[in-house]
This record gives sequence, C-alpha cells and structure tokens, in this order.
Amino acid sequence: MSAEIKVRRQSSRKRSRDRRISHLTPARKRTSASGRQCPDNTGQIELSRALDKSMDATFSEYCSDPEDLFGDYDSIVSDSSFLAKLDRVGQNMRQHDIDHTTSSRCPVILLAGNPDFTSLKSSTDNCPKQSCDDSMTESFLEGFTDDAFLDMPSSQLAFLQDPQTADRNCCTDEDKTSMPMRHPEKSVSTEERNERHIAPKARKSVSDHLKRAMMANAATPSSVSRTAVQKEAVVTEEISVAMQAMESVSMATTDLGPFFGLPTKVKELICNLKGIKDLYEWQKTCLNLDSVQQRRNLIYSLPTSGGKTLVAEILILKELLCRKKDALFILPYVSLVQEKVRGLASFGLELDFMVEEYAGSKGRFPPVKGRGKRSLYIATIEKAHGLVNSLIETNRLDNVGLVVVDELHMLGDGSRGAIIEMTLAKVLYISKSTQIIGMSATLGNLQDIQKFLKAESYTNDFRPVELKEYVKLKDSIYEVDPKEEECFRFSRVLNFKYSSAMQKIDQDHIVALVTEVIPSQSCLVFCPTKKNCENVAGMICKYLKEDFIQHKQAEKAVLLGELRSSGNGCLCPVLKKTVPYGLAYHHSGLTSEERKLVEEAYSAGVLCLLTCTSTLAAGINLPARRVILRSPYVAADFLKRSQYKQMVGRAGRAGIDTHGESILILQDKDKVLAKKLVSAPMEICKSNLMHSDGKGVLSLILSVIGLNITNSLEQIRDFMSGTLLSVQEKQVCLERSLWEVTQECVELLKEKGLVTVSTEPQDGSLQVTKLGRATYKGSVDLTYCDLLYRDLSKGLESLMLNSFLHLIYLVTPYDMVSQCKPDWMVYFRQFTLLSAAEQKMCAAVGVSESFVARKAAGQNVKKNVDQVVVSRLYLALVLQSLLKETDLWSVADRFQLSRGLIQTLLSSSSVFCSCVLHFTEELEEFWPFKALLTELTRRLTYCVQAELIPLMEVAGVMERRAKQLYNAGYKTLAHLANADPNVLAKTVENLFKKQANQIVASAKVCPLSNA
Repeated sequence: MSAEIKVRRQSSRKRSRDRRISHLTPARKRTSASGRQCPDNTGQIELSRALDKSMDATFSEYCSDPEDLFGDYDSIVSDSSFLAKLDRVGQNMRQHDIDHTTSSRCPVILLAGNPDFTSLKSSTDNCPKQSCDDSMTESFLEGFTDDAFLDMPSSQLAFLQDPQTADRNCCTDEDKTSMPMRHPEKSVSTEERNERHIAPKARKSVSDHLKRAMMANAATPSSVSRTAVQKEAVVTEEISVAMQAMESVSMATTDLGPFFGLPTKVKELICNLKGIKDLYEWQKTCLNLDSVQQRRNLIYSLPTSGGKTLVAEILILKELLCRKKDALFILPYVSLVQEKVRGLASFGLELDFMVEEYAGSKGRFPPVKGRGKRSLYIATIEKAHGLVNSLIETNRLDNVGLVVVDELHMLGDGSRGAIIEMTLAKVLYISKSTQIIGMSATLGNLQDIQKFLKAESYTNDFRPVELKEYVKLKDSIYEVDPKEEECFRFSRVLNFKYSSAMQKIDQDHIVALVTEVIPSQSCLVFCPTKKNCENVAGMICKYLKEDFIQHKQAEKAVLLGELRSSGNGCLCPVLKKTVPYGLAYHHSGLTSEERKLVEEAYSAGVLCLLTCTSTLAAGINLPARRVILRSPYVAADFLKRSQYKQMVGRAGRAGIDTHGESILILQDKDKVLAKKLVSAPMEICKSNLMHSDGKGVLSLILSVIGLNITNSLEQIRDFMSGTLLSVQEKQVCLERSLWEVTQECVELLKEKGLVTVSTEPQDGSLQVTKLGRATYKGSVDLTYCDLLYRDLSKGLESLMLNSFLHLIYLVTPYDMVSQCKPDWMVYFRQFTLLSAAEQKMCAAVGVSESFVARKAAGQNVKKNVDQVVVSRLYLALVLQSLLKETDLWSVADRFQLSRGLIQTLLSSSSVFCSCVLHFTEELEEFWPFKALLTELTRRLTYCVQAELIPLMEVAGVMERRAKQLYNAGYKTLAHLANADPNVLAKTVENLFKKQANQIVASAKVCPLSNA
C-alpha cells in the first residue's frame, strides 16, 4: 500500500461531476443514482456500502482526485515505470479483497472487469432469497445500456460494438473474462446459483486492463468511407508508380504511368475543363522524349496555334504532383498571366496545389511557403526576375523544379529580352537540378539558344488547321509559294461590284475581302496604327447591308450594355456604331475592361470581325477563319518575319475550320520587300544585355554581387561565360571583348556608389552598398536610381500628408514623361483647384503657379525649369483625379487624353510604386515610406472604391464585374470562394457558368494579400 502514483491532468478542461451513469460509474454512484432496491436485501446493500467506503479509503491513498481513476480518460505521467507501479497496486488490491472475503459473513469477491467500477458477487448459501450477487449484477447490467456508451471515446465504442473484434479479443474462459456479459440463453436459476460455491477469483492487474484497452484501440476499424479510401489509394498508387519510374527511368523506357506519368484524374480534368479528349501525335512524341523523361533542358518550336502550351502544362503538373517541386511559368504579358491563372485555378483546387499570380503589382517577394502544398508561380517577365532573385536570397531556388518560358524568341526583344536572359542565367548557375523548358515559334539561330540553355531541341511544322497564305495586288489574289521564282502564283480576281464613290474610299477592297467570310465566320484585320483600326472599322460598317444588324441582335445589345456599364454610362462612339454590325476595334486605347469584353464577345461569336494592331497577335489567342494584313508596316517600320508569321498564324480555328487563310495587302512599291518577307528565314535572336549602352550587363553584375552569387572579378567572369552574350560574343561585342565589358561595368558601378570593395585586409571582395542593394531589390532602372534617391530624400524633408499628391508625384514613372505633353490651359485650371498646401508642395518640387500661368498665357519663361519635373507633376495631377473619382472616362475628358493612355499610366504607376516600396525597405532613412506606399500601391493597382478591392484581387475580375458581385451579396473573398457557381451564374447578370466556375476557383486560390 506504500506505492504511489503521480497523477497529472493534461487537459485544462474541468471534468463535470454530474455525469451520465454508465458501466464505468462506481457501484456506489450507480446505486445511489438509480434508486432501485431489491426486496429483503437491505443487509446486502449495507454491506456493499461498507465495502465502497473501504475502497474509497484505499483509492484515496493513490489518487489525489476522489473520482475514479479513468473516469474521464486523463493522462497519467510518472517519473518511473508506470506499468510497474500499476502491478504493485493490483497486488495490494487483491490482498485487500482476500482479507475482506475471509472476514465477512457473506464472502464476496470484487469483479475487476474495469478498474473504474465495482460490483459484488455472493458465494454462500446463507444469503437471503435474492442474493447480493444477484442484486448487484442486475444493477450493473441495467446500467449497461446504449446510453452507457456515450461517455466512451469513439475508438473504444467501435471496439465494443464490433462483434468480430469482441470475439477476437475476449476469451471464453470465465476466469479470464474482463467484463461481465449477459447470456440470456444460459441463464441459471436463483437456487442453482445459491448452491454453487464460487471461489475467490484472481483479480486481473490494472496494467493488464490498460494493455488490453490500448490493443483494443489499435484494432478498431476506421470509420472512413471505403469508397473514398479506394479512390485515394488509386491516385496515390499512380503517383507513387510515376515517381518510382522517374527515379529509375532508362533510355528504353517511355511509359511512366497512365497519363505521361500522371494519375488518370489529370486526363479527366483536361477533358472536362479544356474540352481536349486526346493529344496530337507531336505532343505525345514530345512528352515521351528522352530529354523530358530524364529531365534535361528542352526547347521545342512550332508554328503559332500548334498546341505548345498544353505540353508545358502537363510537364508543370508532372513536376508539382510527381516530384513535389514548385514550378515557374513565365509569360510575356499581364493579360496572358491573368488568363492562365483563371485557367489553371481549377486544376490547383482539384489536385491540391497553389496557383499564384505575379503580374503588375501582385506577388510577394519571397513567396509565402504553402504549408505543405506545392506552388505554381505564373509571372510576367519582370516579376519572374524579381521572384528568382528573392528565392536565391532565401536559398529556396532548389524548391523550384521546373521553369517554363513562353515566347522564348523574346530573348531578342530589347530590355525585356535582357531580363529573360538574366533570369535564366541565374537559374542555370545556381540550381543544377532545375529543369528549363522553352517554347517558341520558329527560331533562326536555335543552336545559340541551345548552347546557352544547355538544352536539346524538338521542332515540328505541325498546324491543327492548314494555313494558306495569299497576297493582294490591286484586284488580284496571289498564293504565296516560295518555290516559285516570283514567290507569288496567281489565284483569282476579286468579284465585288464597287461604285465610283466606294472605290475612292475603299481602295484596298477591304469590304470585298471581309464580306466573303463574315458574319457566319470570323475575320481579323491587322492595321498599322491605332487610329487606322478605328477608321477601318467605321468604313466597313458604312458599306455593310442591314442584314448584318439582325445577326445575333440580342447578344450585341447585351454587349453594348456591358460596355456602357464599364464606362459608368459612357460608351465609345466608334463602338456604338460598329458593334450592332458585329464589328469592333481592339488596341491599347481601350481600357482593360473594354478589351476583355470585346475579346469575350469575339470568342463567343457575337462579334465576327476585329480591326486590331499587332499586339493582339502576341497576346491572347483569338483565331479567325481569315486574317487580313491591312499593310506590311507596323507604324512606320516594315514588318519583320517573326511578326508576319505571328499574325498569319492566327488564321484557322482548330475543330471548326478545315483551313485558314491569310491575305497581305500590298502596293506595287512594297512588292520586292514583300517577297523577302514571305520567303526569308526567321530573324536571328541576339542577346540584349548590351542594349542601351550595356544597361543589362550593369544590372546583371549588380544583382549577382548583391545576391552573393559572385564576389570577385574572376567569379563574375565565370558567371558571364554562362550567358547568351558569351555564346554570341563575336556577333555582339564587336569593339571590346566580354571580359573588357565586364571590367568596365564593375568600375562604373563603383563610380555610381552601388558597389564597393571590402575593407577587410587581404580580402578585396566586391560588395554592394545599401543604395546598390535597394536598386536591384526594387528592380529600379539604373538610369533613375540616383534621381529617385534624391527625390525621396528631398520629399522626406517636407513630406505633405494631408493629400495623396506628394506621394503620387514620387511614384510617377520617369519613363512615362515622354509619352505625354501637358495641355497648359488644362494644367493651369487644375493647378488653381489645388489647396494652398498642395500648391506649396508643387513649388517645393520646382513648379510654381506663376510658371504655369505664363505657359498657359503663351508667354516665354526665362527661368530654367526642369521639364521632367513639370511633366511628372502633370501626370501626378491626372493620377490624383483618378484616385478621387475612379471614373476613367471623366478624367480622360478633363485632361484631353485617351482613356487607353490613362489606363497605361495607372498600371505603370502601380508597378513603379511597388518598386519604390521595395527600394525604400532597404534604406533605413526611408522607413516612413513603407506604410504609406503599401496603401498607395493597393489604391493604384485597382483604382476603385475601397469595398471593391478584395473582389478585384480575383484574377480577371474587373470593376464592372466586382460591382455586380458586391451588389449580389458577394462582398468578400470568402463569400466568393464559398459560392456555388450555378447560383452565382443565375444571380449575376450576363455571367456564364464557365466564367462563374473560373471566378470561384480563382477566388479559392487567391492569396489574402499581395505586395
């Protein structure tokens, strides 16, 4: 009785004293609560109570709590062996039973079926009619009802209720039975029981009961649905097989799993969400290439509309699901990123991975870890570079197993090409395990790109729809055939009756060409300028028959209503005239919401013709039966071969047309150049790190030093040898070698105060200064970093916070200044509307009221004023008006600017504001800007009423749609993420079910905050 057990309650929950009576309740509590007594058994009950008191005294020695030991399943913690102490207690209890049995007139034994309850059993013939044993056993069994199980854990309950488990774990030997059981079919009369002499039974130790209870818990079957378990097992097994196959792949093995190494669920999703039932043969071949199976870098090149993107998406899913690695998908434009986020959000929900948008001002650096989920980062070129930098800085680049680059030929596209090259060079140098996949239209110097990326290549000329290329000279159509000596072979003469007046207006016979296909089929007309797009659309409508108005009239009326709603009641007069005929124009002069509405209407067949600029060919996929090139020029420049192929590649709609047609309209003076255009090889893709006097090389060297990738000239030389510039050194570096260029750039960075040499003796390593770190982390152009630092420092001295104007001025992009010339009368009118504090701020930055007044009056100003400051302040006034009113149309009218330019200004300012925010975070003296610019970035990104901002976080949701959702009761991301797409489509006007599904899926994967 000297053994002690230390009992400690692990749960802070207070146990209720008024508990439901069960088979686990001590006998004294059961009998007192039940109130049921047998006749003529008073003596036995008194004996029971006496023993209960004795037992209470015994238990109180070992348990600090007067309640039963396991009554609420508390955790028991001991300094030494817990089971050994339980054995000692069990022995003491057995001795206690024997002592009571021998000393009592009516010998009884304690049934220890469970240490939490006590019951007595008579063993002599001298007991009254109804023995103590009988009454106590019946009392116990009456408490053993269905309600008794309510206090038990689910695992114990399942164990007791499962007859098979009970049979396996319960012995038939009466002496080994640990719990009293009823056997009605084997009932024994009272007399027979009284005649029996029951010897005292050996008490089972408490440790035995504890072990048995634990074994019972372990043997309890799960309550999970068997069907769910089987489905999960199938998917898990398929993924496991694919992973094992990828680890042990051989050259002879191409079959990695049921669907190119992916579970069959992926194939079903592609069919259900994309409508693709089977892959093209080239896609199957490409996915089974040894370079793909063995995860070597790959470049695959096909004509436009060949189905390149689907191959990339399958490889991305393979990386996310089979290899459990993150993936980065780089796309050239914000619109493409948003479209891809909407398209892959449903895959993320079904297959349990995150889809994160990195475009404009959206995206966190470094990305937030996904709590066990893998992430797919879909990013623009600039955002992808910032993302890779942040991953290198946090040593997380190895988590990215795959980088996919769309439109790889953009390596040769100016400053954006330089950013692509910097990003890929860092990935190649830092992470040897990251696979790079590049997809592109036909490249002229594929070998150079292969050498740079250490990649293999796959090319194919497959097109799902045959393309027939034509040119038009005067009224004749010629088919393009490079094999012919003249390159053109006569095809037919246009058969369209023109009046003399019509012939003067439509000299290129555009009306004749488009009416051959519209309205039953679609047509794209590429024009050299934005103004020409609007003029051509208006001219075509003038000569179309009234029958065109009747075609899908109701749908076009809905489109006009949505366009008017997007402009807060304003509608473009050109669109108002052309849309009833099924025509519209498409260029950067439209707002992003107008462009989206026009694109959706064209895809749905509501519009049958778009007049557009070349940017549409590089953006969202809008195929047509016939593509017409109004002129072989883009603005004043003659078309490049790559631009021409991209435009004509839009001809032919897979699954709809048997063939596509392209017609290039030529004048006699352009015939010779046109022959070279249609027959020349693709242009060579050259490195652009030397673009703008080597600005790319400067930025690259600054970032690799700041990221600790290199810290000496020799290491920088080694890094630069892995760039495309190094591969093309003889073609690009004509005057100096790459090594000389590198040395000069390092010296220039030192002069600018962005890089310094370590002061440690015998070290001499290169390090970035605080300004240098802020420059590369903020992705600030090196041309403006000094100017930005001076402006922020000057602004901090007298920062005006009673309006947004001062902050807006500081984040107005420097490179937008050249795109806008101030209207001085408008400038003066807006200046006079400013408050006294705002005018004082303007004077502080260098623009006084007298200066603006003299310019508005047409007078000469002798005082030298910085024109960059003057133009930036004018643009800041535009942005301030926009933030106040959020009505783009009225602001465009007030400042006499196109709404497209204002939209571009707004988006550029939000991106630059995000850059300035990251710039200031690295410089302690600019700490006040962090909180101020965080909110301003958010305001500039969406430029809507504050309550609509959460809904605008969803990819593809514009202001008009956000207002509809808000008015329908979907006021937060949580409301939208939990919405039923079917109900949403019925609730919101003009919202199709497919769009509703995409919105809900995008809301579910949308991060709660962006930076």
